[in-house]
Amino acid sequence: MRSRNTAGAIVASAALLAMAACSTGAQTTGAPKTEKSPTGTTTAAAPLTETRGPNGEKPTATSDLTLSAADAAKVKAGHYTAALLWHTSSDFTNAVTAGADDEFARLGVKVVATTDAGFDAAKQKSDVETVLAKKPSAVISLPLDPTTAAEAFRPAKQAGTKLVFLSNVPTGYRQGVDYESVVTDDLFQMGKQAADALAKSMGGKGEIGWIYHDAKYYVTNQRDNAFKTTIERDHPGIKIVAKQGIADPARAEDIANAMISQHPDLNGVYVTWAEPAEGVLSALRNAGNTKTKVVTLDLSEPIALDMVSGGNVIGMVADQAYELGRALAADAAYGLLGKKAPPFLVAPALTVTKDNLREGWHQSLHRKPPASVLKAAK
Repeated sequence: MRSRNTAGAIVASAALLAMAACSTGAQTTGAPKTEKSPTGTTTAAAPLTETRGPNGEKPTATSDLTLSAADAAKVKAGHYTAALLWHTSSDFTNAVTAGADDEFARLGVKVVATTDAGFDAAKQKSDVETVLAKKPSAVISLPLDPTTAAEAFRPAKQAGTKLVFLSNVPTGYRQGVDYESVVTDDLFQMGKQAADALAKSMGGKGEIGWIYHDAKYYVTNQRDNAFKTTIERDHPGIKIVAKQGIADPARAEDIANAMISQHPDLNGVYVTWAEPAEGVLSALRNAGNTKTKVVTLDLSEPIALDMVSGGNVIGMVADQAYELGRALAADAAYGLLGKKAPPFLVAPALTVTKDNLREGWHQSLHRKPPASVLKAAK
């Protein structure tokens, strides 16, 4: 996913790279318990069995967030408005926007602005100021940097605007007081489904490599560690024989070259998200390796092309971006009605394979797969 999943300079730059690649990218200081990685930076270590929020919140499924006909009528009668202040523009944010727009339209809420900060925290602050001139009743956003976002969104908070956040929370903000809820992916399920898919493709036995995000970032940390936990707990016939962190996606090919050189009989590799997975594929192709299976997270045209062409990729695990948008809008409606919403909501994950390519792509991004992928799949 080219948009989401983010200090020390090394950790900050790694987090921004991840955010550019992962669907719900944002910086965070609320990661789970951590340990030192082989390259010396910090990664998540807590063996969670469910997704937790940026500050450890327990999850509630987005499907539980619904509005009765009576509540919907009250929202319509309020003649409310909303604004969507995004961190970037991408397939992911387009799908989230579509989900939010459709839900707001159903509820009679007029969307008065949709912005793109271009991964610039200063631009995001400016967007808040500009949009507030339109006096929106609610604002949905992904705060780029928790520290600067605390000040950036302060005018909206002071104006009584209902705030709903995607994946991240400004520093010091209190749920139910300063904002309504945080909505994100079911991070544990993304990692778990990746582990189950790779294990199935290997017949439940073999040796694999684990390439994880080498930075303190709760989104990628939870996804990566859910994969590792699931392999170790549910698939005893599979052994992780190679572990390597990655901060810069450009290093993925070198990492994969070293991994397959040290373990030439490697049966599979997990890669933390799609962009570095492209580098891993390049290494495998250059080595003439057609046996090592690859699984990764988030949808990607190059990864999908390899998958449908019978290459190394056996599946991609994706979030349901359209459902994230619907839930964000519904949560805003809760706030407008004065209804208490769960503090942390998660949308389902799904595994996209060659067999369910069309359905999976649409369920995630609410559109068809790229034309090149559809052509290769014929």
